[in-house]
Amino acid sequence: MDPLSKKVVQEDVVQYKLFLIQPDGSDLQTNKQRLTNLIDEILARVAPLLIHYIWQNQPFNLKYQPEQGSVPAHIGGSTQFGDNVEDEWFIVYLLKRITEAFPELAARVEDNDGEFILIEAADYLPKWLNPETSENRVILHRGELHILPCPSRSSAVGLPKDLVPSVPQALALLSSHTQACLASPKIRSALGKRLEGYPEKITAGLHHAHCFLPAGIATVLAQRPDLVAPAVSAFYLRDPVDLQACRSFKTFPPDTRVLTSVTFTRCLYAQLQQQQFTPDRRSGYTLPARSHPQYRAYELGMKLAHGFEILCSKSRPPSSEPDAPVSCNPQWKGFLESLRKNDYFRGELEGSACYRELMTSAENFFRQSFFSTHSSSGRSPGEEVLRLLQSCPPVNVEELKRQESQLPPEDSDSWLDITAQDLERMLQERSREGLGVCSQNPSSSKHTRVKGAEETRKETEEAKEEEETGYSLVAVTQGMKNFLNAMSSHEGAELPWAHSNEPFSLDPDSMAKALDRLLGSKDEDLDSDDLDDDDDDDDDDNNDEEEEEEEGEEEEKVDGASGPQGEKGAETLDGLRRYMDQMDQELMGTNVGQSFTQKQNCDPAGLANGSPHPPVSEGLLREGEEEAEEEIQPLDVDLNLVTNLLESLSSQAGLAGPASNLLQSLGVHLPPNTGPS
Repeated sequence: MDPLSKKVVQEDVVQYKLFLIQPDGSDLQTNKQRLTNLIDEILARVAPLLIHYIWQNQPFNLKYQPEQGSVPAHIGGSTQFGDNVEDEWFIVYLLKRITEAFPELAARVEDNDGEFILIEAADYLPKWLNPETSENRVILHRGELHILPCPSRSSAVGLPKDLVPSVPQALALLSSHTQACLASPKIRSALGKRLEGYPEKITAGLHHAHCFLPAGIATVLAQRPDLVAPAVSAFYLRDPVDLQACRSFKTFPPDTRVLTSVTFTRCLYAQLQQQQFTPDRRSGYTLPARSHPQYRAYELGMKLAHGFEILCSKSRPPSSEPDAPVSCNPQWKGFLESLRKNDYFRGELEGSACYRELMTSAENFFRQSFFSTHSSSGRSPGEEVLRLLQSCPPVNVEELKRQESQLPPEDSDSWLDITAQDLERMLQERSREGLGVCSQNPSSSKHTRVKGAEETRKETEEAKEEEETGYSLVAVTQGMKNFLNAMSSHEGAELPWAHSNEPFSLDPDSMAKALDRLLGSKDEDLDSDDLDDDDDDDDDDNNDEEEEEEEGEEEEKVDGASGPQGEKGAETLDGLRRYMDQMDQELMGTNVGQSFTQKQNCDPAGLANGSPHPPVSEGLLREGEEEAEEEIQPLDVDLNLVTNLLESLSSQAGLAGPASNLLQSLGVHLPPNTGPS
């Protein structure tokens, strides 16, 4: 597909679509009714997860989308997650749960990065799969990740990689070859690791803090805890015009402040806590000294009150007519039955305080989700705050102050501070994932057995030796050689360890012949197409055999090359060598060579006799040549490489830099620098 014609997703927005695997193409009205009914069933199924969830900007929503072009009718929506990327991954978890509960549906999800799910499994993707070839190929179905394959020698199922399948084509292939489209275990495992912990992770991502808030805000948050998100965003994104409304505080005067417990997400709490703000003197919000034990509660409450005041200042007063009860809606009965089936009320007795609290939360969710799905008239957060203030009974400030002694303890915010050791540990864990540490050590795959003292001692010594070899300078030079000799293309260099842990080997003859081809015949020039791998990872063995056969044929061609083309290639290579010799002669008259370490000149004949020095006769014959012209000494490439890398690491003073980043990418770890030497 033409990149210019592709619809661009807004930044920090995730789009999701749910398609029927086998739609009824003959009756569009039947499909529409079927999809509309599925919206109600889906929201009722995932309601226990969504009722108490606090979204950063926008909630998960589903609406019927009619057929448009090649995209069939479906249900879908979009959510702006802002700075909290966990909202995006929670939606991926929801889609997995939905497609598992409704096997007739298949889901697609993307953001401005495209198929962002594949980013988590980038180390395990087949080589043909990239942003240009992944469109309409990544699908969630039956709770699992599916990737439409390319045809290969092992299986003819799939679509060519240069073909962008339409949605109906993708759904048809998925329906007929579900098992063949299933992503590899490593890719599914990488996605499962990213989603690990849900739904318990929802509660773990919350932070409870004490705040001194006006009584009106405390009452609103008691009924709608999710309204804390738009209030924090209003304060976080404030401008001078917004702060004009915070000079008088007509809606939430500061003289009614009470201590209450507020539930934030960690992202919202960090945004509110890290903002430095001094209130206007005319607002009436004064803060105690920083040494006051409740200074943080006063500061958080002051910031949150500014956010709520900004929201209400941008909203019109609500209508005096009360909202119709949700029980009048015909869908409420089915929604309530679904909640009871999923044990939403947790066995609480009907009429108890906890039961009434859960019922109120369910009614609020029903109003937000079902009413907004079937109608376009939705209230803004500020209008919802004003409506709650109007519908609530008069606030009893004294009663709220009496409840201050019964507040639960607030959570520690030590998670905001990350030490250097914590950061290093996280980077190492991420690096081990990239290096494919999941490929176990041979010793770890053996059966567990009782070990004697001698065996334990040997394993300890081996582990120590392995650790020392990890700091070997030979590994540095070997890793650099692997990197420089690895194949690359216009898309960038591939790190050697990313695909293979086999030892590096260089065939000088093959390299010389490749150089002859590169500089010789134009018909045999290498190009980027020679480096492409069109087949799946499963066919690597077959590819290796074919490549060996092709190389054999090419070598025969090169060896048998004759005529004008072969002569031209030889002349070009001789000209390049003469050019390099002239450069060496010119550089000998400068000080450039003094900056490199040269190899000791040793004659093979002398070394064969067991002496490190050349024979005397050879030395006498060479004296005349040295007087006439200084001999060019070869450079010690390995020693120069290690020396320069160590100097670069030393100059970084323990900070990140080119040398440390390159060695880290190559999987080479050096000990910390303990001295200037």
